[in-house]
Amino acid sequence: MSYLRSRNYSTHTNTTYVETPPDNILMIVVVFIVVFGIMAVFSASAPKAIGLGENPISFVLKQSIWLVIGIFGAYFFSKFDYKRLKVWASPLTILVLITLLLVQFSPLGVTVNEAKRWLVIGPLQFQPSELAKPAIVLYFATLFSKNCIILDSKKYPFYFIFAFMLLLIYKQPNLSMIILLLVTSVAMYYVAGGSMKMILGAGGAGILAVAATIRDYQMQRIRVWWNPFTDALGAGYNIIQSLVAFSSGGLFGVGFGNSKQKLSWLPEGHTDFIFAIIGEEFGFFGCFFLICLFCILLHRGFRIAKKCPDMFGKILAVGITFSIWFQAFTNMAVASSFVPATGIPLPFISYGGSSLCVSLCMIGVLINISKKKVQRVVHYVQ
Repeated sequence: MSYLRSRNYSTHTNTTYVETPPDNILMIVVVFIVVFGIMAVFSASAPKAIGLGENPISFVLKQSIWLVIGIFGAYFFSKFDYKRLKVWASPLTILVLITLLLVQFSPLGVTVNEAKRWLVIGPLQFQPSELAKPAIVLYFATLFSKNCIILDSKKYPFYFIFAFMLLLIYKQPNLSMIILLLVTSVAMYYVAGGSMKMILGAGGAGILAVAATIRDYQMQRIRVWWNPFTDALGAGYNIIQSLVAFSSGGLFGVGFGNSKQKLSWLPEGHTDFIFAIIGEEFGFFGCFFLICLFCILLHRGFRIAKKCPDMFGKILAVGITFSIWFQAFTNMAVASSFVPATGIPLPFISYGGSSLCVSLCMIGVLINISKKKVQRVVHYVQ
C-alpha cells in the first residue's frame, strides 16, 4: 500500500450482482423425458393414425408443434425474473375462469369421451384446466409468501374464486384435476409454515366432501379397480389391457414399436395409458428408468426451493415441482392399477399439446428460480 501511495495510486471496490448458472441437471432430465415422450407418442399413436386414414406420424407432428411452442415458452420464462410473476397471478386466474366458462356455456366447448374439457378456437384445441395448474400455483405462492394464515379476511376473495374454479372443473367432469390442485395447494401451504393439524382437518373434510359428491360412474371405477374382471368388457377393459401390456413387456420389453396392445386393444394407449405401452415395449427397466427421471426432477426441484433466498420463490418452486411429480405419479399408478382410473395425462409423455406446453413453461419458471443472484466484489487499482 505504501508503494501504491508513493505512486499516487488508490484502490477501489465495486459491488456487482451476477447470476449463477441454471440447474443443468434439471434441464438434462427434462430433455430426456421429452425425447422419451416423443418416441412413445410415435409408437403408440401410429396404428391409431393409420386407422383414421392419416399419416402415421400425424400425432407426432401435432405434438411437435406444441413442443416447439413449449420450448419457446420455457426459454422465455427461464429469462423472465420470477419475482415479477406476482402481478400475473390475478390476470392468469381470471383468464382460466373465462376459458372454463366458455367450455361449459358456449359452443366452443367440445365433449370427448363423455367429458367436456376442451376448448376449440379455430385450429387451436386445448384444455383450460391445464392452465389452472400454473394459475393456482402462482396465486397460492403469492398469498402464502406474505403469511400462511388460512383464516385471513384478505384471502377470502381468492378462496371463493378457487372454489368456483374447482366447481367448473368438477362439471366437466375432471375429478383428477381437482385432486391435483387441492393436493398441490396443501403442499405449498405446508412449505410456507402451515399447521399440520389444519391440513389433517381439511383433509378429513375433503374426503367427506368427495364421498358425498362422488358420481355413479366414479363409484363404478372404484368397484372395478378392486376387481376389473367384474366388468371385463366395460369399465374394467382398459385396466385389464394395461396389465396385459405390463406382463407382456417383462423385464426388457418386446422392443420399440412392437407393442401389440396399441393395435386397438388399449384405446387410450397414446394418452392416459401410454405408460402401459412403455412398459410393454421397454419392460420393467424402461419403466424404472422413467420413474427415476421423475424422481430426479422432484429432487432437483426441491433442492432449488431449498436454496432459493426468498419465500415466494421457495413456495413457487415447490408448487411447480410437486404439481408435475404428483401428476406423473398418479398417471403411472393408474396404469399400474395401484389407484382407480382417472383421466390425467403423463407430463411430457402423453399425447396432448396443452399439457406439454404448460409443463414446459412451468419448468422454465423453475429454471429461472434456480439462477440465484450472488454478490461479487471486484477490487481494482487506479
